[in-house]
Amino acid sequence: MPHHGNEEEHNSSRDQGSNRDEPVIRDHRKVDPVTGEARHPEGGQSASEAGASADSDGDALAQAEEILNQVEVPAEESVAQGVSTGSTTGAEAAELKNDLLRLQAEYVNYRKRVERDRAVAGEMAVIGVLNSLLPVLDDVDAARQHGDLADGPFAAIATKLENALKTYGLTRIDETGVEFDPTIHEALIQQPGDDIEVDTVSQVLRSGYKSGERVLRAAQVIVAVPA
Repeated sequence: MPHHGNEEEHNSSRDQGSNRDEPVIRDHRKVDPVTGEARHPEGGQSASEAGASADSDGDALAQAEEILNQVEVPAEESVAQGVSTGSTTGAEAAELKNDLLRLQAEYVNYRKRVERDRAVAGEMAVIGVLNSLLPVLDDVDAARQHGDLADGPFAAIATKLENALKTYGLTRIDETGVEFDPTIHEALIQQPGDDIEVDTVSQVLRSGYKSGERVLRAAQVIVAVPA
């Protein structure tokens, strides 16, 4: 009579052995071949999660301000009394106050940094516009020297343009008889001068411009040097 029990055990052992011999295939592809979407490793963020994180960071300033406005900090006397008695409530209140003060200091520093960066960005924008208008001002100067802007509507327009640019801190560098300053002057020609002790600007060939303390363009000048 056949021993079915032994035959079943033999088949089961053979199946288990074949399973152990089969290779294990791991799919490391970063793009799903079926859906076409990018795969993310465990613990990684999807695009929507990253966007939500960026939005939450953008609201950090508003959240900090809301916390500072809503949370009531315990009075100095209450905190001191609670700490002196050794109560848990007093210690927690002191810790809460320190956290809020630290948060407030970080918020103030962040706000100052944002305002400073905003002011610098605005200043650079104004300087960019002024630099783009310098060739126009050169044409106005050339027309005025040739007598084309003695009177008439174009003369009025040129005056309005120059006055408008002055409101943004634009000043002209065109003085003669002053000491030569290499930070605002560009010497094109040097010639001997009489009755001078230092290098002196004798003639301005092209006006220079400043915006506040920033030199946008040095003035091209003729310099008289001591003989």
